[in-house]
Amino acid sequence: MVRHNRRAFLKLTGVTIGAAALGAGNVTAEPSDSRFFINLRDVDRSEVPDDIEIIHDLSEADVLVARGDQNRVNGTTVPDVTINRADEGAGAVVSRDGPSADGNSNSHNHDGAPSNSEYQWDKRVQNLNNDLTDKPGGGRSIHDTTTGGGTRIAVVDSGVYAEHPDLVDVVNTELSENVSEDPYDFRPNGAGSHGTHVAGTIAATNSNDGPDGGVLGTAPDTEIVSYRMFSGMEGKQGDGYAAWMKAADIGCDAINYSVGFPFPFVFPEELPILEEYLAIAEQVAAYVRSKGTVIVNSAGNDGLDMGATDPERGEILSLPTEAKGVFGVSATGPIGVGWGDKHSDNEEKWLTGNRLEDPTDSPAFYTNYGKGVDVSAAGGDADLDALNGGVEGAANDLVYSTINTTDDDGNVVAGYGWKAGTSMAAPQVSGAVALVRSLRPDASVEEVESLIQETAADAPGGETYHGAGHLDLKALVKAAQ
Repeated sequence: MVRHNRRAFLKLTGVTIGAAALGAGNVTAEPSDSRFFINLRDVDRSEVPDDIEIIHDLSEADVLVARGDQNRVNGTTVPDVTINRADEGAGAVVSRDGPSADGNSNSHNHDGAPSNSEYQWDKRVQNLNNDLTDKPGGGRSIHDTTTGGGTRIAVVDSGVYAEHPDLVDVVNTELSENVSEDPYDFRPNGAGSHGTHVAGTIAATNSNDGPDGGVLGTAPDTEIVSYRMFSGMEGKQGDGYAAWMKAADIGCDAINYSVGFPFPFVFPEELPILEEYLAIAEQVAAYVRSKGTVIVNSAGNDGLDMGATDPERGEILSLPTEAKGVFGVSATGPIGVGWGDKHSDNEEKWLTGNRLEDPTDSPAFYTNYGKGVDVSAAGGDADLDALNGGVEGAANDLVYSTINTTDDDGNVVAGYGWKAGTSMAAPQVSGAVALVRSLRPDASVEEVESLIQETAADAPGGETYHGAGHLDLKALVKAAQ
């Protein structure tokens, strides 16, 4: 099996940093059309010209998201940042669609086709629920103690398909909203199923009564609030920060933000403007935390050592992961779940013995690491040669969850699929926050984060890849009790 290392790849690309490469929001647009941030700690609100349109008033954090001629505002302003889900590393690193919600899995094992939940190695290794273990009924599971009831998690992403059978009772459709500037609602609008996948990892209920059942989230009794910041494939950072503050204002226990600034937008010595973006992120984060909301962020998929100094470009700053007040999550995953040299024909044995080439807590090939990582969690891994070569079962190493697709007639179809990325690791931690807050409703942000870190387990690669360690739900729930 071949493991691919993007760290070597990135050093060879020699990417030229310029306005077009940055993805900095509308930097090539006409001034009258541009979006930008205003930092009210350096700009007097009364001196903002009347013809500057305020898109999001985040003045509680001393920030405005505006449109107009940026040069007419005296003081600190920086362009809004555009993130494109079509770019490599900006969402899931690899994805594979699976069956529709009313379809059958393809039978390939002696004991019949796997049910949808049998693909959930990420939940099975955490002993989430006895229905997912190799020994049903063999002892207490996480869900015997808590399922996250009484909590609320915001998914700031590409939208959540609330009609999926495993999410239909989970998404609060009244509180959910579209924070982008298009006229549609909070559901996906052209950016794929990223947000739906994330929501399922957090809170899917396994309610599908189809032939192969559904999938189960970490906290199936939490409530999901969907904030869609992506319109088509593009999302604006300013819309994301607006959603952070909205989520905090309605009492969300955590915000899942599987979004980050893209490479090569990580070198402040070349781009001093990054320090201004850092200040804005930290101002918004401080407000959110003051309301009791944990900000869970994916660490990024560029294989970067975020604590390193590039000999040619200087120190690396990965945003918003490295911003003070943001809880960063790196990704781990197995190689060989039900395929390869140690393949088992019995799904109950996919994770037992020595059948895995790499364990489930080993660092994923794409994950950012180092400074800014608070813990690691299951995000999926991949043998790219096998996956792209069509080797049967190779997608099993990715994270399996709820998705939405579109049929030939343009109808939205609920289904299941595999994705890998730090985007898939962050919701594992967001679900864990729901479990903690269900047991300790009055726990502060600092107490929740400390519990997750103090109970995290040692994992291959140590602190460099895992921060305080690898998410351990059993130890976490025991400590939270």
